[in-house]
Amino acid sequence: MDLHHQKSASTSKAGFWPSWVSPALVAGKTRGFNELRTAGHWVTWLETRPEEAGRSVVTAYSPGGGIVDLSPLDVSVGSSVHEYGGGAWDVRLGADGGPELVFSDRKTGALWFDETPCASNPMHRYADLTWAPNGRGVFAVREILQKNAEPMAALVYISKCGVETVLAEGADFYAAPRPSPDGKWLAWFTWQHPNMPWTQTALQIAEVLYIEDSRPQLNESIDLSGPAPCSIIEPRWSADGALFATEDSSGLWTPICFQQVAGHWKRRALPSCGMEIGLPHWVFGQRSMAPLSADHLMALAVCNGFNHVQIFQHETWDHVTLGNPVNVPEPLSDGRWAWIDAPSDMPQRIVIGDLKGNHTVIRQSVELPDTVMKADIAVPRPITYETTGGATAHALYYAPSSHQYVVADGERPPLVVMAHGGPTGRANTGFAFKVQFWTSRGFAVLDVNYRGSTGYGRQYRDALNGQWGVVDIDDVLAATQAAVDHGQADPERCVIRGSSAGGLTVLGALARSKLFVAGTVLYGVTDLRGLAEETHKFEARYLDGLIGPYPDAEDVYFQRSPLTFAQDITDPVLFLHGDEDKVVALSQAEDMVACLEKAELHIYPGEKHGFRQKETVMDAFSRELAFYQAVFAAQ
Repeated sequence: MDLHHQKSASTSKAGFWPSWVSPALVAGKTRGFNELRTAGHWVTWLETRPEEAGRSVVTAYSPGGGIVDLSPLDVSVGSSVHEYGGGAWDVRLGADGGPELVFSDRKTGALWFDETPCASNPMHRYADLTWAPNGRGVFAVREILQKNAEPMAALVYISKCGVETVLAEGADFYAAPRPSPDGKWLAWFTWQHPNMPWTQTALQIAEVLYIEDSRPQLNESIDLSGPAPCSIIEPRWSADGALFATEDSSGLWTPICFQQVAGHWKRRALPSCGMEIGLPHWVFGQRSMAPLSADHLMALAVCNGFNHVQIFQHETWDHVTLGNPVNVPEPLSDGRWAWIDAPSDMPQRIVIGDLKGNHTVIRQSVELPDTVMKADIAVPRPITYETTGGATAHALYYAPSSHQYVVADGERPPLVVMAHGGPTGRANTGFAFKVQFWTSRGFAVLDVNYRGSTGYGRQYRDALNGQWGVVDIDDVLAATQAAVDHGQADPERCVIRGSSAGGLTVLGALARSKLFVAGTVLYGVTDLRGLAEETHKFEARYLDGLIGPYPDAEDVYFQRSPLTFAQDITDPVLFLHGDEDKVVALSQAEDMVACLEKAELHIYPGEKHGFRQKETVMDAFSRELAFYQAVFAAQ
């Protein structure tokens, strides 16, 4: 890819520029990388392939330099625990020095040990798989589906021969069962309704005892959470037996360390690096820390929307140049590190490197066309702006980018405003075709980290409590107005898009303001009462904090539901939804469309919450572009 800027450029109506980012490029050739793991000299990761109907494959880079698939050809690796899944596989070095794999089949829920399926029960689902140190089985979070009731959660151990042992049960939620290197202890965290894992959790540890057939059972658990209620997540052990976690009692997720001293677990708080080390636990298997010893830690920190690698040693934090990782880099046995790199100016890739700056790319998510130059790729500029109540909010601004076309003198570009999902989530700075698709056509993009977003500390995250459907909309409108006031957007051609929770923000912004001329809602929320009554267990009480306890606060749910103020939305709206969505039911889109004068709904068969199939992704991008261009042409 030629990244040299070419100065000669011509003008064309912004928003209609010919683009190198085709829907086929976005959907057909881009691999998704997740959950990188290392085992000795092996680097492994979960790779999603749109060209294989969105199949997820455990892929490995061998010490000899070859790339191989570890999971079987006819299986897609994944989990539906909490509906969002994650942590559906793990890898270790086997006796022959090669990788030994355990994984969950996304379709059936069955567990596989390498090529052998076991523990197959259509009512059981597994996530957060972690090999026992002796390699005889795995620890996991299990959900048992129940008719007309919430799934039952438990921590379990499954032996290689498929024998399952329940280790802990009774809590609403469990996550991250992590055995100590010597196998004598198991750590995990848990939480109860109505809490979410980013509001209040408990860190537990228990001694592992073994019964006659070598199956583990747990001694009485010890609560390591500390006196102040907080979010404490991501337990992970160092090789010398120290247990790390990250907690936000200080206002920022910050690592803490536990070591056994005289039969007791002594707590040691690490100093803050001034950035947030921790990610909201939407999915299993996330990693923000890689402990090396009790006094040596690699961490992924977030500041102003950007990821930074930090290393803790000699009681201090230092910045390390290891690219732009999605999760914390993972150590290899030769002292190097491996990570999923997500820079702003090029697609994701798998990288191996050392602390001296020597990096090697071993896998790329997609090869960009040879004609693409540096000027064709938009990079984010973080902005802060004043919003309601004198508060400060955050966003990422992307200018239109092309080496062939420029915005004409006197013209301002159309603006695509993005409202991320969650709403406890964030806009990321890594290269994304969902941004480049627009900027390469002459749109500017404003990706808003409204109050409630993560990466800015607990106070900013908690600012959405009781205020969802109010301050998120305030912040989106304030960001858009600031872009218009600074000449960064055409006031007559601003559109807004959002998925899931972001769909509610989109509809609220369209109802409250005339800043936008159109909006797109992807599998979005339109009826809060329906969401509270119909959604899955993980989010069943999520709205207690964002809106208020239901049904006590039913009036508030009614007032903030887009269905209630549908008559205030006069701009055209495009709805895109999958017919198998169990997080936000298809009926939410159908009911909303029935109440609007200018609305279009397109339903994608077989799609759940989030689009995976190549044909779906292609159609969604094409349909949304044509929708906006038709609105502009009609002006």
